[in-house]
Amino acid sequence: MLGGFGGGSSSQEVTTGVPQDDAGRFASVVLASTEDVWNPVFRQLGGRYVEPKLVLFTDSTDSVCGYSTAATGPFYCPGDQKVYIDLGFFRELQNLGASGDFAQAYVLGHEIGHHVQNLMGTTDEVTRLQNSMSKTDGNALSVALELQADCYAGVWAHHAHQQFNILESGDIEEAINAAGSIGDDRLQRMSGRRINPDSFTHGSSMQRMEWFQRGLKTGNLKNCNSFKS
Repeated sequence: MLGGFGGGSSSQEVTTGVPQDDAGRFASVVLASTEDVWNPVFRQLGGRYVEPKLVLFTDSTDSVCGYSTAATGPFYCPGDQKVYIDLGFFRELQNLGASGDFAQAYVLGHEIGHHVQNLMGTTDEVTRLQNSMSKTDGNALSVALELQADCYAGVWAHHAHQQFNILESGDIEEAINAAGSIGDDRLQRMSGRRINPDSFTHGSSMQRMEWFQRGLKTGNLKNCNSFKS
């Protein structure tokens, strides 16, 4: 897959305490491809895509959103418009049974999906609504937000493949497998807990796979309205 991007890298990269190893370079190349996709998408919508920064870290990091450890997993901070990736999470993906470079690309594409939501005002609207509803209803909105980010990751992959012919045999399966491996139901089951849909904040394995595939098949943002499903 990596060769399909032409070896480009993002000028937006920020690193924190990590060497520029293969994983770091790969993340930077994937970020650059998301910029190549989302810039024209936003122009078509009459807007401007503000490119996020990528922070690669090991063990722990500070952000506007607070102190985070590797246990937090990859995250997007709306306050500073940065995507934070602990490179150790890629190894954790393998432990969850989601190996392959496109599994890693899906994770970054998902976090960039949150950046897109932030630029479109979706994140602020969800936060506003959650402040006036029950925890269960708030969790349901969180799930919808995450599923939409999965769909946006699919939209990115759709257009990136059209532009760069990035997808190789098995890549789509890697991404779908990654989406399924981090579903709330699977993670609860693996930790020995009872599966409780009311406590889901990211969506079930099936939901996450379905919404990624929805974006991948159509490449159309209009098909990513997870709040009405």
